[in-house]
Amino acid sequence: MTALPSRRAVAVLGAVSAGLLLLSACDKPTPMATITVGSNSVSSQAGRDCYNDGKTVSTEMLVKCLKSKDVKSITVDPDATVRFGVDPDIADKGWTILMNGQPLTDSSNKTYRTIPGSVFFNAQYGASGNSTLVSVKAGENTVTGLWSFKLKKGS
Repeated sequence: MTALPSRRAVAVLGAVSAGLLLLSACDKPTPMATITVGSNSVSSQAGRDCYNDGKTVSTEMLVKCLKSKDVKSITVDPDATVRFGVDPDIADKGWTILMNGQPLTDSSNKTYRTIPGSVFFNAQYGASGNSTLVSVKAGENTVTGLWSFKLKKGS
């Protein structure tokens, strides 16, 4: 009977070691950006080409990221408040909210910002139609990451 616990221990130790080995081979996840409207939220990690582990992302890659159609979407009632949240890794280096590629806010080091939903569908701010591309741009002087979302106008 004493051999069973040691075999189990070896099996568990082997499984844990294999799991750690697999995890060490994985890419480190990028920081997250989240948009919340009411009780609905959508989160995203930057695509591999849109985040460079804290280093500058090239202009050509940023243009490609802004043109990507593979972005998460959320419905926004123009009367609602849109809440933006970012990981501390993003906030520490400063971040800006972009609307259709243009700065909507000044840079911030906070992890949380709010904007009235009506802004995202107002022509005065560059909106047109019933959807708007909104991006979180990491970095103040250089861009180190970009997380994009599609805001769809709700009723």
